[in-house]
Amino acid sequence: MEQTFVILKPSTISRSLVGDIIERYQRKGLLIAGIKMMRLDEEILRVHYAHLVDRPFFPLILDSMMATPVIVMVLEGNDAVEVVRTMTGATNGRKAAPGTIRGDFSMSGQENIVHASDSVGNARIEIERFFRPEEIFSYSLVTQSALYAPDELCPPPRGFARTHRSNQQENLHSPTLHSRP
Repeated sequence: MEQTFVILKPSTISRSLVGDIIERYQRKGLLIAGIKMMRLDEEILRVHYAHLVDRPFFPLILDSMMATPVIVMVLEGNDAVEVVRTMTGATNGRKAAPGTIRGDFSMSGQENIVHASDSVGNARIEIERFFRPEEIFSYSLVTQSALYAPDELCPPPRGFARTHRSNQQENLHSPTLHSRP
């Protein structure tokens, strides 16, 4: 299964929307492979938003992203990057379609509720930036067989190998947890 990275931004924390946002991902059928609360500092934000550091609005990004702790997550599922990006909506909440996270919860281009990886490659980089390998877990949802057809259940992508797998498909009804190496 593909993995992607999400930050629930300070605008989510400040507005008590954490449960609403996480519930949307879970109802879609995405698995939470990693989750933690942390406070971002200028150093990590300069790396994470390196493509924006020279823009005149970058100080506003720093202020916004350091206003409260954030919640970072690794979500997993088929085409997880594309699915999460579609669910997220346009960057500017005023232009995001109704039904998307930003379309339903944001009126801003900056205070836009979530960050979501824009590609599989960037998802891998961002996951490695914010999570240690032992903070990513492997498990199956008991509902997995209702979410995917048998031919859609595939082995994980390279670099995200599951631990303790004796074959390509784990027991779909076992809720056991395994930390990744």
